[in-house]
Amino acid sequence: MNFASVRIITDDLSRLVDFYEAVTGVSATRPAPVFAELVLPSCTLAIGHSQTVPLMGAESARAADNHTIILEFRVDDVDAEYLRLKPLVDEWVKEPTTMPWGNRSALFRDPDGNLVNLFAPVTEEAIVRLTHRP
Repeated sequence: MNFASVRIITDDLSRLVDFYEAVTGVSATRPAPVFAELVLPSCTLAIGHSQTVPLMGAESARAADNHTIILEFRVDDVDAEYLRLKPLVDEWVKEPTTMPWGNRSALFRDPDGNLVNLFAPVTEEAIVRLTHRP
């Protein structure tokens, strides 16, 4: 089994696609007017309009109502990304901080309120742990 993608449901597809294109530097493909994908080397971030929800099952997902999942992007330099994205992001939850498990992280909310973590391993233990993953 391979983890293929994470999909965000939104009421404003263009706004969220534009936001994640700016965050990731990746251009989205739009195979349908109500769906887009940003294909990154490690995973695909899919963004679907709330109009697609009935195709998966009535009331199966709600736009802008996530309080359990954090989208995480490994970056080379958390502090540099924080400075780059500071004008784009309206709500920073945590400015760059080194976490007890050895990652430097900065957390913010996307325009729909989804929590996003930019992180980089900075301690020797964290670097070893993340370097030796398959």
